[in-house]
Parts: sequence; structure tokens; C-alpha cells
Amino acid sequence: MKLVLHTFQLPLKHTFTITHESRDIQPTLIVELQDGDFRGFGEATETPYYGVTMEKMTAQLESVRDFVENYDLQDPKQFWEDVFPYLKDEHPFALCALDIAANDLWAKKKGLPLYKAWGLDPSNNPITDYTIGIDTLEKMVEKMQEVPFPLYKIKLGTKEDIKIVQELRKHTDAVFRVDANTAWSVEETIQNAIALKDLGVEFIEQPMKADNWEGMKKVFAESVLPIIADESCIVEEDVARCYGFFHGVNIKLMKCGGLTPALRMIAHAKKLGLKVMVGCMTESNVGCSAIAQLLPLLDYVDMDGILLVDDQISTGVVIDYGKVIYADENGTGANLK
Repeated sequence: MKLVLHTFQLPLKHTFTITHESRDIQPTLIVELQDGDFRGFGEATETPYYGVTMEKMTAQLESVRDFVENYDLQDPKQFWEDVFPYLKDEHPFALCALDIAANDLWAKKKGLPLYKAWGLDPSNNPITDYTIGIDTLEKMVEKMQEVPFPLYKIKLGTKEDIKIVQELRKHTDAVFRVDANTAWSVEETIQNAIALKDLGVEFIEQPMKADNWEGMKKVFAESVLPIIADESCIVEEDVARCYGFFHGVNIKLMKCGGLTPALRMIAHAKKLGLKVMVGCMTESNVGCSAIAQLLPLLDYVDMDGILLVDDQISTGVVIDYGKVIYADENGTGANLK
């Protein structure tokens, strides 16, 4: 194999604001694995909140270049296990990009879409939501009207959270999900859940700080809405820890290290009776097309990254009013333009 690294600056269609940060540009790293005429692609984005920079990811991947380029890729799961010891001491974003590229390449060489290579049936795939970032009420309404959708994920974490959802509800009958990005207290979460349920909200994502397990126990017992872990569920070991504290988990490929560990996390969560969601990180179609391969296994998905960025670098899945339409190509279906 040959390892090729591509760096891009993805413009966002709107300034994207959550409680942690605001940004207009999303730097992203595309990993390409070449094997003869076949090309596998994977992606990881720069994420300052987790200390992930383009320079760090590039250095990580350069450190395993010789290993990767001399590896005989027969099974991406085994490849992940073999390369993990070299990358385990750093945040797994770069490992994720490498793992996605390996899965994409493997399925392309088999002549199958990746989900088919895994033996999955996409006939009952969930639809994706569309995210409305924190902004003025007027701007949030404008963003929602700009992209009519059956399902919205609303970023909260302000002093006016209920007022925001009340205002947005005036303009659509769509289902809402809300993500407080760790900004609420225990009592806020319990009280907000009552109001939000009446406003057609499906669930609340990560309302409190990731390490507030005592508070989450109380919320889990008293909330009238399901609570989904995000920041509290990063790596595989966190799935079991979330049992009895959350009703479901949101798995992010970049946070856990790729498709290979995500498959294990999904299986573990289902065994525990937890709802399973996979989320995106405001990435190009390379990353979103990888998420799409997991759809047959999911209860919920948040893979609207390609709708939030001006993706001029890649092709892959298409989203039509929430429905994810696979590309015709094998593997994940993603390619660089």
C-alpha cells in the first residue's frame, strides 16, 4: 500500500456555534491508501476542543508510514489491532482516518459497498437530523427555513434555551432533538425535559458535564425524556459505564478511533439495551459516507456534516430531506474530486 495525506480547509455555510466554540472554517485531513488501481479514503478533522491539530495528526500518521506501506491488508479489523499499539498514546482521530481508509479499500477490493461486505440490510435505515447551531433567534429560524427538514437537532446551552425551542416550534412541525453540550445542571435538565417534551423534542443529548455521574443518575431516574451520552461516551470502555446513567450513546468515529471500534461499541450498547446513535464532526463526504455504512445498525444518526460545509473536495452519499442515499461506488462510496 501507499499512504497519501491530503489537507483541506472546508468553508462552513454559516458560522457554527456551540457552547465550546464558534468557527467558519473546518480544517480536515483526508487519508488515502493506494493499492494498485484501488483507492481507500478516510477522514479526521482538526478539533481544538480535544487538542487535535492537523500537525499532530500528520505526525502520527508519518510515524506509522513504514508500517502501513509494508502491511498486507486482508482484514481491516486485524489492521486496526495491529496499528493501534503504535498510535494508542495519542487521541484517536488520525487512527480513525486510517481505519476508515482501510475499510473503504478492503470493500472496494471485494467489489462491494462496505455495508454489504459487512452483511447489513439498509432497508430500514434511520433518517439524519439537520443541526441548528446557537445563534440569534432570527438567525436560527432563518437557518431552519433555509433547509426544510423532518428532523432538527438544536444546539442549546444559553440562558434562553426553552424560549429558543418555543420560537423554532412556531415555524415547523418537524421532530426536534436538543444538544446542551454539557451546559445544564441537574435540576435544569429535569425541568427543561418537561417543557421540551411538550414542544415535540425526542431526546436530550449530553445535558451535563461528562464526569457528573452522580447528577446523571438522578437525571436518568427522573427525566421525562431519554438522555443520550456524547461527551460521556468517547471510547469503547465508556459504553458499559453509561449503562444505568443514560438511555443511549452517541458514538463518534473520530473520538473512538474509527469504524472498527465503533462496530464493537454498537454491539455492546445493543447488548445492554441502550439506544445507539452515531454523530458526525462537521466533516466532508468522506467522513459522512463512512458513517452511512453503519446506518442499518442504528436507532438515530446525526450525519449532516455535508450539509453544513461547502464540500468542494469530495463526493459520496446524498441526503434528501433526511434520507441518506448511497453512492453507486463500492466501499464507502466516497471519492476526492
